[in-house]
Amino acid sequence: MSGDRAAVTVRIAGEEHTIRANAEPAYTKKCAKMVDDRIAAIRAMSGLIEGHKAAILAALSIADEYFQAVDEAERIRRDTASIAANLAERVEADLE
Repeated sequence: MSGDRAAVTVRIAGEEHTIRANAEPAYTKKCAKMVDDRIAAIRAMSGLIEGHKAAILAALSIADEYFQAVDEAERIRRDTASIAANLAERVEADLE
Protein backbone atom coordinates (compact mmCIF):
# COMPACT_ATOMS: atom_id res chain seq x y z
CA MET A 1 0.00 0.00 0.00
CA SER A 2 1.32 3.40 -0.86
CA GLY A 3 1.27 6.54 1.28
CA ASP A 4 -0.56 8.64 -1.36
CA ARG A 5 -4.33 8.82 -1.29
CA ALA A 6 -5.52 7.82 -4.74
CA ALA A 7 -9.02 8.66 -5.97
CA VAL A 8 -10.71 5.74 -7.69
CA THR A 9 -14.20 5.66 -9.16
CA VAL A 10 -16.01 2.37 -8.68
CA ARG A 11 -19.52 1.11 -9.34
CA ILE A 12 -21.33 -0.60 -6.47
CA ALA A 13 -24.98 -1.63 -6.70
CA GLY A 14 -25.41 0.40 -9.87
CA GLU A 15 -24.07 3.63 -8.38
CA GLU A 16 -20.73 5.31 -9.00
CA HIS A 17 -18.63 6.15 -5.95
CA THR A 18 -15.33 7.96 -5.81
CA ILE A 19 -13.14 6.42 -3.14
CA ARG A 20 -10.01 8.04 -1.74
CA ALA A 21 -7.73 5.46 -0.16
CA ASN A 22 -4.11 4.82 0.66
CA ALA A 23 -4.38 1.51 -1.15
CA GLU A 24 -3.40 0.92 -4.75
CA PRO A 25 -6.28 1.68 -7.14
CA ALA A 26 -6.41 -1.94 -8.31
CA TYR A 27 -6.87 -3.09 -4.71
CA THR A 28 -9.66 -0.56 -4.11
CA LYS A 29 -11.38 -1.76 -7.28
CA LYS A 30 -10.98 -5.37 -6.15
CA CYS A 31 -12.62 -4.55 -2.80
CA ALA A 32 -15.44 -2.66 -4.51
CA LYS A 33 -16.03 -5.58 -6.87
CA MET A 34 -16.30 -7.95 -3.92
CA VAL A 35 -18.93 -5.73 -2.30
CA ASP A 36 -20.80 -5.27 -5.58
CA ASP A 37 -20.75 -9.01 -6.28
CA ARG A 38 -22.01 -9.79 -2.77
CA ILE A 39 -24.86 -7.28 -3.08
CA ALA A 40 -25.78 -8.76 -6.48
CA ALA A 41 -25.76 -12.29 -5.05
CA ILE A 42 -27.97 -11.26 -2.12
CA ARG A 43 -30.40 -9.51 -4.45
CA ALA A 44 -30.50 -12.59 -6.71
CA MET A 45 -31.23 -14.90 -3.76
CA SER A 46 -33.71 -12.61 -2.04
CA GLY A 47 -35.73 -11.38 -4.96
CA LEU A 48 -36.66 -7.72 -4.85
CA ILE A 49 -34.79 -6.41 -1.84
CA GLU A 50 -34.12 -2.72 -1.30
CA GLY A 51 -30.60 -1.52 -2.09
CA HIS A 52 -29.69 -0.40 1.41
CA LYS A 53 -30.95 -3.66 2.91
CA ALA A 54 -28.91 -5.66 0.39
CA ALA A 55 -25.87 -3.54 1.27
CA ILE A 56 -26.39 -4.21 4.99
CA LEU A 57 -26.75 -7.95 4.39
CA ALA A 58 -23.63 -7.88 2.19
CA ALA A 59 -21.69 -6.08 4.93
CA LEU A 60 -22.85 -8.62 7.52
CA SER A 61 -21.89 -11.50 5.23
CA ILE A 62 -18.42 -10.06 4.61
CA ALA A 63 -17.97 -9.35 8.34
CA ASP A 64 -18.95 -12.95 9.11
CA GLU A 65 -16.34 -14.25 6.64
CA TYR A 66 -13.75 -11.91 8.15
CA PHE A 67 -14.37 -13.09 11.72
CA GLN A 68 -14.35 -16.73 10.63
CA ALA A 69 -10.99 -16.14 8.91
CA VAL A 70 -9.61 -14.41 12.03
CA ASP A 71 -10.75 -17.33 14.20
CA GLU A 72 -9.19 -19.84 11.78
CA ALA A 73 -5.92 -17.89 11.67
CA GLU A 74 -5.83 -17.86 15.49
CA ARG A 75 -6.50 -21.61 15.61
CA ILE A 76 -3.68 -22.21 13.13
CA ARG A 77 -1.37 -19.94 15.15
CA ARG A 78 -2.14 -21.87 18.35
CA ASP A 79 -1.69 -25.23 16.61
CA THR A 80 1.60 -24.11 15.07
CA ALA A 81 2.88 -22.79 18.41
CA SER A 82 1.96 -26.08 20.08
CA ILE A 83 3.72 -28.12 17.40
CA ALA A 84 6.81 -25.89 17.64
CA ALA A 85 6.89 -26.23 21.43
CA ASN A 86 6.58 -30.01 21.19
CA LEU A 87 9.38 -30.18 18.62
CA ALA A 88 11.59 -27.95 20.77
CA GLU A 89 11.01 -30.23 23.77
CA ARG A 90 11.89 -33.30 21.69
CA VAL A 91 15.08 -31.67 20.35
CA GLU A 92 16.12 -30.61 23.84
CA ALA A 93 15.43 -34.11 25.17
CA ASP A 94 17.47 -35.67 22.36
CA LEU A 95 20.37 -33.31 23.01
CA GLU A 96 20.54 -34.30 26.68
